Amino acid sequence: MYTTTSTLTFANYWDHFLARWGVNRMGHRVEPGLYAIGTPAPESPVFVTANYSLSFDALRAALPGIGGYILALDTQAINVWCAAGKGTFGTDELVKRIETTGLRDLVTQRTVIVPQLGAPGIAAHQVKKQTGFKVEYGPVRASDLPEYLKRHEATPAMRRVQFTLLDRLAVIPIEIVGGLRWMLGAAVIAYCFGGWVSSLIAIAVMLAGVALFPILLPWLPTHDFSSKGFILGAAIALPLAFLAVQENADVVWWMRALEALAPLLVLPPVVAFLALNFTGSTTFTSRSGVQREIFKYVRGMAWMFILGLVLLLGLPLIRILGG
Repeated sequence: MYTTTSTLTFANYWDHFLARWGVNRMGHRVEPGLYAIGTPAPESPVFVTANYSLSFDALRAALPGIGGYILALDTQAINVWCAAGKGTFGTDELVKRIETTGLRDLVTQRTVIVPQLGAPGIAAHQVKKQTGFKVEYGPVRASDLPEYLKRHEATPAMRRVQFTLLDRLAVIPIEIVGGLRWMLGAAVIAYCFGGWVSSLIAIAVMLAGVALFPILLPWLPTHDFSSKGFILGAAIALPLAFLAVQENADVVWWMRALEALAPLLVLPPVVAFLALNFTGSTTFTSRSGVQREIFKYVRGMAWMFILGLVLLLGLPLIRILGG
């Protein structure tokens, strides 16, 4: 058995910073097993979490002055919610850790508290049948545990999944890192065809999809992430389309229309695709919902982008033929 405290050190915060930026992505972990926190007694509560360091630290930091045990499952350095979906925060792993840590010899009570977001991976009746331990689903956020422990009842607010601005800001760095190679590739290609201005526009569009979209998420109309992304992409493309019309006032009208149409075809599907990718960073999307969006929008995104790209590449030739 290991020991831990509710106090986070500079090294812990530095680890969190690196994890947020995707540095050594799979290295932010603690050893799976049982941890004593505070001064536990035989009747002390047992909290279940992932061995992802951010999840583990969020739990222990929420328990100052509380004696108990933390059972860290081997989720391969994946957070509780994602690991529950992948199966590593699951029934078999929980049963295994209860048995291998000798938990029943340390506590007289027979209840383990599992975070609510881990519920999809845990079959409570199977855990009870195989170990004798009852699974109690705690609140969404570890910070609510001290209040929850007073009655072992979660209020509606404790059950509600929030995704606040701070939550969204926290996941933006990893979104930027994940899209960095695409951003650089788009910038290089845009530079080759249109110079620095086009390159900067490409970077701005990519940043809109991975950074601006999470910030504006609640205020963008519609329900689907893809359609939200289309709206944001269109908002970015409209000024460029307007400039294309204004700067080519001496060009024939249909040519100006094509110049304006190009960004309206290319940019919205790019931002929409990046927005669809962001579903993996939120806590209120479902696998079936994401699959439904993919079938509903991705084909349209692809055709729209291809048509816009063909138009962009063909504009020089059209100018020559039209001139």
